[in-house]
Amino acid sequence: MPGRGRKPTLTEMEQPKGVDWTVIILTCQYKDSVEVFQKELEIRQKREQIPARTLLLAVEDPEVRVGSGGATLNALLVAAEHLSARAGFTVVTSDVLHSAWILILHMGRDFPFDDCGRAFTCLPVENRQAPVEAVVCNLDCLLDIMSHRGFVLDIYYQGTKAEIQQCAKPDGRVPLVSGIAFFSVETAEHLLATHVSPPLDACTYMGLDSGARPVQLSLFFDILLCMARNVRREDFLVGRPPEMGQGDVDVADYLHGARAELWRELRDQPLTLAYVPDGSYSYMTNSASEFLHSLTFPGAPGAQIVHSQVEERQLLGTGSSVVSCLLEGPVQLGPGSVLQHCHLRGPIHIGTGCFVSGLDAAQSEALHGLELRDLILQGHHMQLHGSPGRAFTLTGRLDSWERQGTGTYLNMSWSEFFQKTGIRDWDLWDPDMPPTERCLLSARLFPVLHRSRALGPQDMLWMLDPQDDGGKALRAWRTSWRLSWEQLQQCLDRAATLASRRDLFFRQAQHKVRRVLEARQDLSLRPLIRAAVHEGCPGPLMATLDQVAAGAGDPGVAARALACVADVLGCMAEGRGGLRSGPAANPEWVQPFSYLECGDLAGGVEALAQERDKWLSRPALLVRAARHYEGAGQILIRQAVMSAQHFVSMEPVELPVPGQWVVAECPARVDFSGGWSDTPPLAYELGGAVLGLAVRVDGRRPIGARARRIPEPELRLAVGPQQDKMAMKIVCWSLDDLQDYCQPHAPGALLKAAFICAGIVSIHSKLPLSEQLLCTFGGGFELHTWSELPHGSGLGTSSILAGAALAALQRAAGRAVGTEALIHAVLHLEQVLTTGGGWQDQVGGLMPGIKVGRSRAQLPLKVEVEEITVPASFVQKLNDHLLLVYTGKTRLARNLLQDVLRSWYARLPDVVQNAHNLVQHTEACAEAFRQGSLPLLGQCLTSYWEQKKLMAPGCEPLAVRHMMDVLAPHVHGQSLAGAGGGGFLYLLTKEPRQKEALEAVLAKTEGLGNYSVHLVEVDTQGLSLKLLGTETST
Repeated sequence: MPGRGRKPTLTEMEQPKGVDWTVIILTCQYKDSVEVFQKELEIRQKREQIPARTLLLAVEDPEVRVGSGGATLNALLVAAEHLSARAGFTVVTSDVLHSAWILILHMGRDFPFDDCGRAFTCLPVENRQAPVEAVVCNLDCLLDIMSHRGFVLDIYYQGTKAEIQQCAKPDGRVPLVSGIAFFSVETAEHLLATHVSPPLDACTYMGLDSGARPVQLSLFFDILLCMARNVRREDFLVGRPPEMGQGDVDVADYLHGARAELWRELRDQPLTLAYVPDGSYSYMTNSASEFLHSLTFPGAPGAQIVHSQVEERQLLGTGSSVVSCLLEGPVQLGPGSVLQHCHLRGPIHIGTGCFVSGLDAAQSEALHGLELRDLILQGHHMQLHGSPGRAFTLTGRLDSWERQGTGTYLNMSWSEFFQKTGIRDWDLWDPDMPPTERCLLSARLFPVLHRSRALGPQDMLWMLDPQDDGGKALRAWRTSWRLSWEQLQQCLDRAATLASRRDLFFRQAQHKVRRVLEARQDLSLRPLIRAAVHEGCPGPLMATLDQVAAGAGDPGVAARALACVADVLGCMAEGRGGLRSGPAANPEWVQPFSYLECGDLAGGVEALAQERDKWLSRPALLVRAARHYEGAGQILIRQAVMSAQHFVSMEPVELPVPGQWVVAECPARVDFSGGWSDTPPLAYELGGAVLGLAVRVDGRRPIGARARRIPEPELRLAVGPQQDKMAMKIVCWSLDDLQDYCQPHAPGALLKAAFICAGIVSIHSKLPLSEQLLCTFGGGFELHTWSELPHGSGLGTSSILAGAALAALQRAAGRAVGTEALIHAVLHLEQVLTTGGGWQDQVGGLMPGIKVGRSRAQLPLKVEVEEITVPASFVQKLNDHLLLVYTGKTRLARNLLQDVLRSWYARLPDVVQNAHNLVQHTEACAEAFRQGSLPLLGQCLTSYWEQKKLMAPGCEPLAVRHMMDVLAPHVHGQSLAGAGGGGFLYLLTKEPRQKEALEAVLAKTEGLGNYSVHLVEVDTQGLSLKLLGTETST
């Protein structure tokens, strides 16, 4: 039932997002189920399967036999009443329907294969982004594919052969009513108007509360049929819906009056149909064979396993289905059979054509030694006079639930059943019950209470093969309190049923969490985490994550487990308590961190959990605890990246004389594809590939460092321009002066870390700094670093600067380090510095020219570099078309880095796919360079920028987007350098030497801020070292 609104644009129709329901109503035939199903709907809403602003209502039918039409009218009235109250009205008004989309879902009558009805039957379909079963019907899409719309002439139920042939299409097929009915606003208003007109008012709770006599209406054969074109008034008034059956004359007269009112109100409303070509509709009947067919996939190569953990999958037959189960040990399942909501421990053999549901591990022992075939075995939760209990039912796949006919039980005739088991008809039915009413529905077959023990499946399974036990099983069955299927429905405890299913789901989910993490699968656990938090189960989930982390032999597995704990804590804060990113150095967490730093993973995880328990009381503490768990994960990442030290080697060379400067100069770098894939842990979990260029900016190599030995046993640090007078200077006389080496924003922290990583100073030594320097080098050192690029440029400054500092220091200390070793040394330094970061910056700036760096999905982390050979003169052509534009916006990559790592550890599908695309795109970009094609490279840049934005949403400021839009007509492609968010924009112009032209274009554009345009050219030298005027290049 839609509200009026604007017509969607083409773009919206090309990307349908479904209906944004204002109200969703679930109608229930049992009063005691309303609260249960209301809570279940709210749980689905908390899981974000239903929009938060949607009003959810579970509504009981005014009477058990009110019919689908009466239930629809009552639900529409309840929805209008709630919407009227929400809008501030004091009476029900149909005006609220004009702006509302209302979805009415009818639970229907009892369903023999699910105690919670058809609406909550689990289908074997798993949405990887939903924590539980999810079947989505997009009505917008459905209407789009419907090929034919026409007026309905008549509706037939079990029509004659002639009537069916009359409806046949040219291909011989007949349009089948699917059960979906769509009411326009006008029609809904007319239907709502009938709630005040006797006798239709009796279909609603208002009418019954006013003392009206109940009336039973059908949605299709009362409400909709009166709108069909070929239906005549006199025929309609005397008819009765098929769901009503036959009754007395008084009922017929009452129904006549109800139909007359419907005809008066609805007859002028057009009834149309929409035909879905090649569509099919599977109605969930009471036939077990049809039910099993709808839940299985006969042509599938294997079993369908949904939200389940199965230890021995090879024992599941082709075309079988396992839904929300935990199967331990050898559990064999035959083709075409279905397991739902079971925790089974083998050995168990379930043959073909079976449906088993609702058994736990203890009850499954009753199946040992049996082979079930063509049977329906179900466990039920009950309430008997206020006391909870369990009951078990057993029926045959071929048994009929209809009242007509002789009927069968356990796929055999009643007489054969009586002869086989010793049961007699008086055990099942009262002597005065007419033979025509003696059927499976009314047979008191099912024990619900035994005087001396709990019931189990064996209280029914004995009937399959009565043993020569002197009639013990039969006597136990006879002495039990038994109910018929119809009586059993009145005692079902649907709240306990749903709670049991939820408990089993989270038990199997804990196994799934362990399997996903330990097998390093790219499956997101975030939906499961949200479900556990919203449904009050975060404790067991965090305990499982603790166990995985503590027992992991791989630091990557442990770090991901800790990141998942952080996600649980963040989700528990429910969006309150502040931002997830923030400091993680509270003194209370120092002890757990120290265990991790020392390599005691199990002790660290245990200490983290103990500290965590103190931070669960309010959202602000939860968020801060989440930050510290991410900090713990960073320790493990740092230890993993430290493995790059395996590939750092040095050779002794002549020690420069004191006072002799060693000068290292480096170009900047521009990344053309693959960025983020080099960032730990992606670099060693996914494997990275980045194509980068070493570049000079305005003809200069903008990054450098110089080092020399000095006679004083101290460290002199200078940070800033090459002109000594303008640099910030720091002198370290003791080890205490170096203690802030791991605080990136501390003055000179990078230089201090360089001394430690170069092995010149041991920060944990008992020897004072002066003694360390005198003993090894006979004096101290002076180190000066500079960069002519602005802070946050995106051109890899800090990593390249670290490489330059290490190269100069090592040479000043009498050691030669190869460039590839230096790349790994910078990885180590940045972990010591705690800035994290990947390897692409130092590869891009220390190695010359155009190259691809790669790291494999393994530890120790090793980076390999391939130089890309390009056509002759292409480098000059590239120089003529490549420009840098400083956007005037600065950013810290760390702010973006935390978000990216959080998304990667959560294995969000879009992020995982994008990460794979980044690596694949690098190879395509390398091929474009080999071909020397500027247009292809432009396409690579454009795609690359889109990939960066997917990886780190928010990396494109509005001012930058505006600048890029202005430049777009003049370029083949463009992208922000590095992680984005600001810094330099690099672009490939369509015409050569366009600096002045683009400056003129930008000058005419308002709101761009303090930008500047720079020349850029490929640097073919890379890192260079100069020793007192004698140039030595590595």
